[in-house]
Amino acid sequence: SMAFWIFMLFSNSLIPFIMILFGMIFVKKPPKYINRWYGYRTSMSSKNMETWNFAHLYFGRIWLVEGWILLLATIVAMLFVLKKDIDTIGFYSLVIEIIELILMLIPIILTEIALHKRFTKDGIQRY
Repeated sequence: SMAFWIFMLFSNSLIPFIMILFGMIFVKKPPKYINRWYGYRTSMSSKNMETWNFAHLYFGRIWLVEGWILLLATIVAMLFVLKKDIDTIGFYSLVIEIIELILMLIPIILTEIALHKRFTKDGIQRY
């Protein structure tokens, strides 16, 4: 049961770790060019280099902060099922993963709202 708990703690921490890693990359070294393979790629972020850079910085900052918060919350949440049976740990972990996946996607909505506030539909900065 303890080995399973450790495995699930590790598994549940993967999403926050990915968010922290890519948050740091997008803030410090975003993709240099608009491309189809890597980066925050939406029609609005890909309008021009200004929208591209803004989107990566904005999205990266959110993911970085949210990733650390989720990592801490995941560790605390998993402490509630320490030394519980495998079924309880498994179910709890599933709930944590679903919450993490939902929270992982919310920054996309926030970034798109910020892009549309800051830029016209053609990618021209409003202010």
